[in-house]
Amino acid sequence: MTINESTDVSLPPKPHILVIVPCYNEQGSIANVVRELSTLRDRVGYVLDVLVVNDCSTDNSLSIVRTLPCRYLNLPVNLGIGGAMHTGYRYAYQHGYDIAVQVDGDGQHPADELPKVLGPILQQEADVSIGSRFINREGFQSSFLRRVGISYFRWLNQLLIGKTVHDSTSGFRAFNRRTIEIVNKYYPDEYPEPESIVQFGLHGLLIKEVPVRMRHREEGVSSINTSRAFYYMLKVSLAIVFMYFRLLNKRAL
Repeated sequence: MTINESTDVSLPPKPHILVIVPCYNEQGSIANVVRELSTLRDRVGYVLDVLVVNDCSTDNSLSIVRTLPCRYLNLPVNLGIGGAMHTGYRYAYQHGYDIAVQVDGDGQHPADELPKVLGPILQQEADVSIGSRFINREGFQSSFLRRVGISYFRWLNQLLIGKTVHDSTSGFRAFNRRTIEIVNKYYPDEYPEPESIVQFGLHGLLIKEVPVRMRHREEGVSSINTSRAFYYMLKVSLAIVFMYFRLLNKRAL
């Protein structure tokens, strides 16, 4: 399938940026994440707000967030990463932000790398900018099974939307206003990062990856159990294919 890609979204001289930080039981890392972002904002001069979406944490995350220099939303039930991010994107849309960024609450995404991810959006070269761990192949090293899965999803994306994305599971990503309008209406809830690549491709959004450095998790528990990697790949594949045909059928109506 051939996708026509272009971005024609104009930005004001000082675009208003919302950094959305999904948080589930991240009491050991959330304070440092928010403080790093605040320090970067003050140093670089971004017009930037930080929004922590507390996904019904059962530890002390919410109490800590309330003491931090950020906005926050407290979800009454656990929605998972997709639901938490959809909540954040709806907030960005409703409050008129020009750019929305996802930065995970576990400390994997260094604030100093944020300008790299924002670059293609600020320069109006892309609708979606993704921080990739696997372009330069330096720094962050994930498990072998995870790298196999990412290679598989790279092939699947190429097959379905004709677009090569090296790191479709990366949550370090930035959206322009056009993309915010799309994810305000719908954002995948179960496997949002790989599923949304197909969503973006079928909407004709221009996707660009930039190499970034990532850390290993500071604290907390990963949401993906690598011992079930192949089961995960099967479930995600089915979700991606289902989304692909659902969106195709919707466009045909």
